[in-house]
Amino acid sequence: MSLMKDNVIPGNYGKVFGTNANEAGDLQAIREALLKLDGITYVAIDDNIFPKEFNIHTDKIVKIEAIEDVVKSLGFHAVPKSLFEL
Repeated sequence: MSLMKDNVIPGNYGKVFGTNANEAGDLQAIREALLKLDGITYVAIDDNIFPKEFNIHTDKIVKIEAIEDVVKSLGFHAVPKSLFEL
């Protein structure tokens, strides 16, 4: 367990997640639900790639598990991408 692995921390880069949601309406529902989570300030969706991705920016530390739970409640998955490309 580490601070950066288990949380989204405030900063310029945010945290990228992959998702199995494909429809524009589903991606918008994910964005709206995540913005209701305390600490999340911005959600950018990249729907030009497969699988779809979204980037979350925060103004305080937010647990990745909380983000996964919000997306899971909508019937989709949110899989955090690694911190650094290998």
